[in-house]
Amino acid sequence: MNNQFTLMRQQRFRPFFFTQFLGAFNDNVFKTALITLVAFHTASLTSINGGTLATLLPGLFILPFFLFSATAGQLADKFEKSRIIRWVKLFEIGIMLFASAGFFLHNIGLLATALFMMGMHSTLFGPVKYAYLPQHLNEHELIGGNGMLEMGSFVAILLGQVFGAWLAIQSQHEIMTSLAILLIAVLGYWTSRAVPYSPAAATSLIVSKNPVSETYRNLQFIWQHQSVWLAIIAISWFWFYGATLLAQFPNFAKNVLHGDESVFILLLTVFSLGIGIGSLLCEKLSRSRLELGLVVFGAIGLTVFGANLYYSSLYFVADAGTASYSYQAFLGKISHWKLLADIALIGLFGGFYIVPLYTLIQTRAEKSHQSRVIAANNILNALFMVVSAGFSVWLFKLGFNIPELFLATALLNIVVMIYLCIRQPEYYRSFIVWTGIKNPLHHRRRG
Repeated sequence: MNNQFTLMRQQRFRPFFFTQFLGAFNDNVFKTALITLVAFHTASLTSINGGTLATLLPGLFILPFFLFSATAGQLADKFEKSRIIRWVKLFEIGIMLFASAGFFLHNIGLLATALFMMGMHSTLFGPVKYAYLPQHLNEHELIGGNGMLEMGSFVAILLGQVFGAWLAIQSQHEIMTSLAILLIAVLGYWTSRAVPYSPAAATSLIVSKNPVSETYRNLQFIWQHQSVWLAIIAISWFWFYGATLLAQFPNFAKNVLHGDESVFILLLTVFSLGIGIGSLLCEKLSRSRLELGLVVFGAIGLTVFGANLYYSSLYFVADAGTASYSYQAFLGKISHWKLLADIALIGLFGGFYIVPLYTLIQTRAEKSHQSRVIAANNILNALFMVVSAGFSVWLFKLGFNIPELFLATALLNIVVMIYLCIRQPEYYRSFIVWTGIKNPLHHRRRG
């Protein structure tokens, strides 16, 4: 019997999977190396405060999603996709040459510009990434294909962050980081050359020169298709939830769990593997078809285990005098495994939640507008991630601590899912059918 893993043996999927994997990997190697370098060697780069710079740099990476997503969506609908992919990968090689100069010259201006351009690279690739799959996979393969893609993305992010941090602390970090990011970019271009032909969906489209008006038109278009609009809002909420957790993991590991950098990496690893496994399980749980009941199931897990993470953290908050843990010492206490299980299960249920939503967009968006719909999704995802940072700052000003922020986010997730189920009852009905729960009112009427 065919399953999602058989796709890795096929030309229509394998080259594309490795191309996007290497792109996500390189993004995170470069970003993390730069941010780690800023944290440890600020004085050699700039007179700007290291903490301020570490806060501003991620924003510089996100900015292109607002500026160029609408244009990227138009280009992906107008032109053949495998050619766009190859041009984007060549652009990546150029960016990495630029970044290498920044590392060798210790020039923060060059490095910041390279980071901005890598944001452009991701912005251009995003609409192609999800519009490519429906052209090459059958509808019953989309859940598995999306699951593989999400798993690959989160594993690439994890490996990229770990490898980038390691490169930045080496004595010869300039040459090692430069060689690594250039090699990964070249490998990405090499795999992209095997991506099969993917015809344009709207060759007659005239590309607008005004990204603001085009963004407005894209949002107007998806608003007219409410099932797609609500799916995009639900996806964006997931990025709000995930960004809230991930942004706090370093301080959570240090100030709440009393751990060193290795405990932060442990949290990131457990969370990423959870999402990867959840994404892969979607095909099995949905029986290879679009199963919106999984979205509700995933949302329930995000709330239950997000709230449980708060309660698991209370032990550490009360134990404020404990000496700093390494990851080995942290794993040595059985009581700590409950907290790790909560983080793993948040990731697992996050995978259940996100994969069907991407599949819904791919199957219900008009073929001629698919890339532009994905571009609008990327804009809203970026907006929700920015809002999540503001939400965290606001709660901290109110006196909340990090575990309380996690609890507030988990509870807010209930409100979002109630709204989604009221606006689109298909989610709730699918969940009832999928779980096999009998509707008590229906049962009484029949009796």
